[in-house]
Amino acid sequence: MTGAFLAGLLAGYGVAVPVGAIAILILGLSARHGFRVGVAAALAVATADGLYAALATLGGAGLARVLAPVAGPLRVVAALVLLGIAAHGLWRTWSGRRAREVTETPSGRGLHTPGRAYAALLGLTLLNPATVLYFAALVLGRRDAADPDPTAAAWFVTGAFLASASWQLLVAGGGSMVGRVLAGPRGRLVTGLVSSALIAALAAATLLSG
Repeated sequence: MTGAFLAGLLAGYGVAVPVGAIAILILGLSARHGFRVGVAAALAVATADGLYAALATLGGAGLARVLAPVAGPLRVVAALVLLGIAAHGLWRTWSGRRAREVTETPSGRGLHTPGRAYAALLGLTLLNPATVLYFAALVLGRRDAADPDPTAAAWFVTGAFLASASWQLLVAGGGSMVGRVLAGPRGRLVTGLVSSALIAALAAATLLSG
């Protein structure tokens, strides 16, 4: 139970930490329309991450049962997918730093109520298929994927949700000082590197679990 929860926490932080357009939008909404709107937006992103974690857990378990005879190679493939995601994140972080990219902050017009902010951010986050690929690789790489414990699966999803929620709430409630640090070039570099390191660690754990 504890292991599944910690794995979910690590997975949730791995996908949530990079500061991109969504995080900047949350920051902007919180600054312009108040903390309640920022909290609603943050929880919407965490909800989407939790839904994707649950979808990957349920779908990945079914697929893993079919692929049980090749469980060893399956873990290798899952680890390679995670390493690819980590490498891609590292490349985006580093290339953005070299090019000194400045991403235009989404305006968030019309999202001045908690309900509207929640609905909009939930939809925006669910439109990212890379998130479900990420969680699917994690689930398929687990040694118990073919015969998962429902309680452990629930703890994994809970950990992923709480990790994402805690980070997004930090962005929403950090105010101008923390927000500017996270959204600035150095903040994006650090969060990108941390995320890639977390995902690479998950890939290594997947390989060693065999």
